[in-house]
Formats: sequence, structure tokens, C-alpha cells
Amino acid sequence: MTPENPLVAGAVDPAALGLVPAPRSLAAAAAGPYPLGYTTPLTAGPGTQGVARWLRATLGPATGLPFPEGDGTGTGPGDGSGTGSNGRGIVLALDEALAPEGYRLAVEANAVRITGGTAAGVFRGAQTLCQLLGADVFRRAPLTPGRTWEIPPVVVEDEPRFGWRGMMLDVSRHFLPKDDVLRYLDLLAAHKLNVFHFHLTDDQGWRVEIKRYPRLTEVGSWRARTKYGHRASDLWDETPHGGFYTQDDIREIVAYAAERHIRVVPEIDIPGHSQAAISAYPELGNTDVVDTGALTVWDTWGVNPNVLAPTDTTLRFFEGVLEELLELFPAETSPFVHIGGDECPKDQWKASPAAQARIAELGVKDEEGLQSWFIRHFDAWLTARGRRLIGWDEILEGGLAEGAAVSSWRGYAGGIAAAEAGHDVVMCPEQQVYLDHRQDGGPDEPMPIGYVRTLEDVYRFEPVPPGLSEEAARHVLGAQANVWTEVMQNRDRVDYQVFPRLAAFAEVVWSALPAPADRDFAEFDARMSAHYARLDALGVDYRRPEGPLPRQQRPGVLGRPIEGAPPVV
Repeated sequence: MTPENPLVAGAVDPAALGLVPAPRSLAAAAAGPYPLGYTTPLTAGPGTQGVARWLRATLGPATGLPFPEGDGTGTGPGDGSGTGSNGRGIVLALDEALAPEGYRLAVEANAVRITGGTAAGVFRGAQTLCQLLGADVFRRAPLTPGRTWEIPPVVVEDEPRFGWRGMMLDVSRHFLPKDDVLRYLDLLAAHKLNVFHFHLTDDQGWRVEIKRYPRLTEVGSWRARTKYGHRASDLWDETPHGGFYTQDDIREIVAYAAERHIRVVPEIDIPGHSQAAISAYPELGNTDVVDTGALTVWDTWGVNPNVLAPTDTTLRFFEGVLEELLELFPAETSPFVHIGGDECPKDQWKASPAAQARIAELGVKDEEGLQSWFIRHFDAWLTARGRRLIGWDEILEGGLAEGAAVSSWRGYAGGIAAAEAGHDVVMCPEQQVYLDHRQDGGPDEPMPIGYVRTLEDVYRFEPVPPGLSEEAARHVLGAQANVWTEVMQNRDRVDYQVFPRLAAFAEVVWSALPAPADRDFAEFDARMSAHYARLDALGVDYRRPEGPLPRQQRPGVLGRPIEGAPPVV
């Protein structure tokens, strides 16, 4: 299969099936549709038991079928009736000859077989199986009791383009309750995404319980009011806003993600974007230039001047935070820890005698070198504990520690520089895949932010920039879409901004697509007709192709639209 021809349809109509993201190979099977019945077994080969539990729990509510356990062999004769065991029914198995997240789904006369290179591959294949059954399988109860369910006669062979296929969710600007986070993990899994970047701290709120520092959540998780719309808006929501996840909440979220073969990347933002932490523990701030005891959790948006003081007290404090964090996010699920590093104004350090003394003591050139010292300290600290540091592309300034990875958000340039220098990179340029940016140039878009990024624009996003050397291109781990929630007050607003564009992004990072200009958006759009029905069944409050519904609009609330095509920088 070549990138120029990612679908081999045979007698299969890809638009009718509407598989998203598009598989590498889709062909007609020799056998007819495979019926599912009350006695259809679900057989889990060694290493696939977790996928079987998930699939049984996922298919059961909408179909009303129990999917009893098969005999565990995955072999044996069958008559195609979908009943009995001995390898009939749905059969899950591993085949190490396949790529780790690759799978093969084949409808045969006596079984539907999903084989993956690992359990993650089997899980991706199980997601395809759900899509093949139609939108109603995503509902929570049968619409028509006794309905006949059939799996269409297809053979799907598939594997992802990138190993890092992610979405970042900001829960600091606007808090989302735990159940909403779990729901988003399901939505990521449904689109074969495998990284959840969890932005837990910022100026506007601290969202994770740290037992040794209780004021982080007692004080730092609540703000008295909130700017409504862009920071230039004169509107305020006077309702106190906040919340946090207990440590057991975090353990549940991480376990839920692991069951869906999603890695979680926790982010603790330092040394900038730290006013919530400073409001709780004023000694963390630059006390020799600012009355940090008067600071509260920030109630507006933008780049905040109140940054962490470069002291040993600050280092020990955040080492304590990270010690608890590493226990909550085990290495097998969270090999990377994100430390932010972006948008750290240096004005307070320039004015601070203590910061200037630290610059002299360390022998670094300037305040940029001081930030690099911050990052290098925690890079070494995390490396010693078997983790990898990742940060926004500003961590390149002043020099980057070997082994650290970069989230390239200001454009491609930071990622290109990091990759050419031998650092791993996740591409997430603001101009292309920030999903808080508006989806249309019309007047009804709610709180319009940034450039217009349509569904087609996202579909034509390319994570590997042209001209990158072959060696550097190998350092592009993948890409992620970023969801900043300054103007997203609740789940419905997040849904509107994220979908359907996340479906296009998912295809970009999963499927073997041609160059951006050569991609067949019309074909993708045709498949989306079936996918919209899935989103409806899942209760996703997405933006309709014809525009926002009246309840999705926010007339009169100031945004910050930027006209014209975004630059490629």
C-alpha cells in the first residue's frame, strides 16, 4: 500500500463504512456479513484479556448481547452462525510480526478475527470493529430490542504513521470534572489517539492534590471571578471558579487511560505560568521585588509577570510536587513529564537582587541561562528517576539538556531546531492545530480566537515539515492538537471547538496520507457523514458543517480573531 493510495476498496464503499481514521488497506472479504447473536462468544487469546473486557463492556449496552467467553483457543471449525465457541464469534489474538499498534481485522465464515502486534494493536482493531457496526453501537441502550447486528464482510490491515498521536487538554483555565476527563479519554480512543497531555497547573488554577502542600488546592485551585471572553473583553463572570482532582481521581484517570492504551503526560508548569502556586505559597515568588503575599489566583488571561524565584526553596518545593506526581503517573503509562517552560517573562529576575546573585553564582550569561538552569535541574532530576522531560519550545533558549524533548508550539521552527540538534519533537504549531482557534470566519463563531482553521485546514496539516533532513525527521515522534480553555467554560464548549476537527487531526497522525495539497478532502468529508452519526450517538456537541446552532453561539462576547492565512514559521 502506498501513501498515494491509502484505501484499497475492492467492492467496499469507504464512504458508506465511514471509517475514521482511514485504514491502510480496506478490502472485501470472501465471506458474507457476520451476524452477532445472543450466544456469539468473545475469545481472548493470551495477552488480549483487557481488550476483551473493554469490548464486551462497550458492545453490550447498545446491542443487549452478553458475548460469553470463548474457549480461549481462537481456533476451531464454525458454521458462520455466530453461535457457540471453538474459535467462532469474535476472536482476539496477538501476532508479533505486526507493528506494535498494527492490526488485522478479517471477517471469515466462522469468525471475526482481530490480530494485533500488541494488545494496543488489538485495541485499535476493536475500535474499527465498533465503527463497522454502525453509529447505534455507540449508544448506551438498545434502540430496537432484538435487532440483528452484522459485521460487514471486510478485511482491514492497518497501522499508524506516528507513535505520538495526542491531544492536550487545559483544565487549569477552566476546570473539567473527572467524568468529563474520562469521557475525553474515550473520545481519544475512539479516534485511535494514544497520548493525553494533561495540563494541570497554570496561573488560573492548580488542579492536582499534593498532600505535602495542601494549600496548592485549598487556595490555588479557586479564583474569585473569571474574565468572560478574550482578556480585552470588559465582561466578567463573577461566579467563583475552581476544582481539583484528588490523588485517587488521578489514579482512576491514569488507569482508565491505560485500559485504552493511552499514555498520560502530566504537565506542571514552571518557571512561568505559576501564579496559582505562588498565591498558595508566596515564598515561591520573587519576594524581593513583588509583594507575593498579596497575589491571588489569576482571574484573566495572557502572559503573567509573576514567575518562580530561582531559589533552592523553589527547587525543593517542586521536587516534592514531582515526587508525589511520579507516584500518581507510573512510568509505564507516563514515561514523559511536561514541565512547561513557556512564556516566562524575565522582568522580575532582572529586577531581583537574589536572581542576579544566582546568575553570578551559576556563571550563566543572563536570565535566559537562568531559565535553562531551571530546566536542566529538573531534566536531571527526572532522568535519575527513569522519566523523560518534555517542555514547550522555549526550553531551547539558553541550551537544552540532552535527552529532553520539545513540544513545538510557536510554529515549526522550534521543532526543526530541536530535531536537527538530535532532540525528539512533538509538532503542535499554534497556527495549525490549536483547536481554540475559530473554525470559520463568520460572525456567529463563539468568542472567535486566532486564525480560521477549518476541518479541511486541519486535514491538510503536515507534522513533518518539508526540508527536514532524514535523520532529523526520525526525531519527530508525532503531533498533538492543543485545547486551551480560556474561552471554553464547560464540556459543551470544549466539544464545539474540538470536534469535528479532532477527527481530521486523527487521520493526519494515523493514516498514510499523501502530501497536504494532494489529500482527497472530498473523500474524507464523505466518510465524515457516517462519522457525524457516531458523534451524535456519543453525545458530542460538535460544530455542524452548516455552522453553530443558536445555543452554541456567544453573541457580544469579545474574541481575538486574526485575519488571513496563518504563517508557516
